[in-house]
Amino acid sequence: MATNASTAAHTPLASLSSVTLEVADVEAARRFYRAFGVETFLHLGESDAPTTGFRGFTLALTVSGPATVDGFVGAALDAGATVLKPATKSLWGYGGVVRAPDGTIWKIATSEKKDTGPATREIDEFVLLIGVENVKATKEFYVGRGLSVAKSFGGKYAEFTPGHSSPIKLALYKRRALAKDLGVAADEGTGSHGIVLGGTADAAFTDLDGFAWEPAASHAPTRL
Repeated sequence: MATNASTAAHTPLASLSSVTLEVADVEAARRFYRAFGVETFLHLGESDAPTTGFRGFTLALTVSGPATVDGFVGAALDAGATVLKPATKSLWGYGGVVRAPDGTIWKIATSEKKDTGPATREIDEFVLLIGVENVKATKEFYVGRGLSVAKSFGGKYAEFTPGHSSPIKLALYKRRALAKDLGVAADEGTGSHGIVLGGTADAAFTDLDGFAWEPAASHAPTRL
């Protein structure tokens, strides 16, 4: 079980090392994520905890160009995902948002507006972006547990330096701003976040917005 924040203050975290999605049907989720092409980044855990709407986070893939974005979006849709935002050009590049059959929201994007090469199935960056009520407070919470801030933009956004052996980057964004970016309603989410974060700490805890952390070594979910 998760401890409270005061207990966690004495628990060095150092880095995010794993992401476990809690799903009702592990086999169905495994088939989807293999077809989507992200199976090496995830664990799956079985859970019947109720959860609806916006869960307060997104998993984001940064890739090389628009054609690669389209390839990942197409693979997700073919495997049963639904579109929240069609892939399109924006001020920042090109990207789209889909919801997996298990309810997890994925954003696939590139900073490039034109392709400079053929489409690939390579992922340049894998990011867990969590929506929080107070970016500064949550940033301080994690800094107190050993994470190093890589970028910070006042009370709007912060991201942490990934661990040496981890392919996952953790970032913070205002919850309502994140929901708007994903094309969902911020106040329609209820129930479980549907995700467990694995860290190098030696005890479980929850952060200020209710995201659960467990020691990666002791958390043994199903690997895809």
